[in-house]
Amino acid sequence: MPDYDYQSDTRRFSQVLEDIGAKDDDKLYLGELVNAFGERGFGALMVFFGLVNAIASPIPGSTTILGAPMLLICLQLATRQDQLWMPKWALKSSLPRENFRGVIAKVRKPLTTIERLSKPRLGFMSSEIAEVLIGVTCCLLTVIVMLPIFGGNLFPSLFVALFGFGLMQRDGVAIGVAWIGVAGFCVFVWLAWEVISRLFLASAGMWESAWQWVVGLFGG
Repeated sequence: MPDYDYQSDTRRFSQVLEDIGAKDDDKLYLGELVNAFGERGFGALMVFFGLVNAIASPIPGSTTILGAPMLLICLQLATRQDQLWMPKWALKSSLPRENFRGVIAKVRKPLTTIERLSKPRLGFMSSEIAEVLIGVTCCLLTVIVMLPIFGGNLFPSLFVALFGFGLMQRDGVAIGVAWIGVAGFCVFVWLAWEVISRLFLASAGMWESAWQWVVGLFGG
């Protein structure tokens, strides 16, 4: 794996992504991403993998693989690790840089818009305690992302990305929006479960009544 030395703190996140995509090397190593984001590693990689998983969510099985490094990052955030750690074999893993450019092209416009609006604010939303809560929540969201649910992991991926962006920018508003989104998602899942369970029980009751009628008809 080549050695990279990015000074990402002096550039916008979107600019770092574009600079990575502009490299001539056909392969993009995970180690390159870790080095490129520097001190912003946790939040930046949550944004990156969250967006990648969101884009890949319609492809069966892809988020199960792509969600693994995101889960490792969120676990380290939840346990308050000072520096992001990734196993050597993971750092040497790579993907075609052309595919990376395709992902960046899809998210560049909304990302740059959000960056212009973002700024450090509401510091309590990104405090140490808040980071632990965000880490635990993102671990749970990532587990959902890794489940083989067609289309069901899109929003959890986006929430992880939004949490990561808020932490990276120290933007409490972005983090607050992410919390609201998670709460809304939980309410939606609960309501959907209630509806499905009631329909199932009603269907089961109907079939039981039909079976009793058939037994009574032929048994009598």
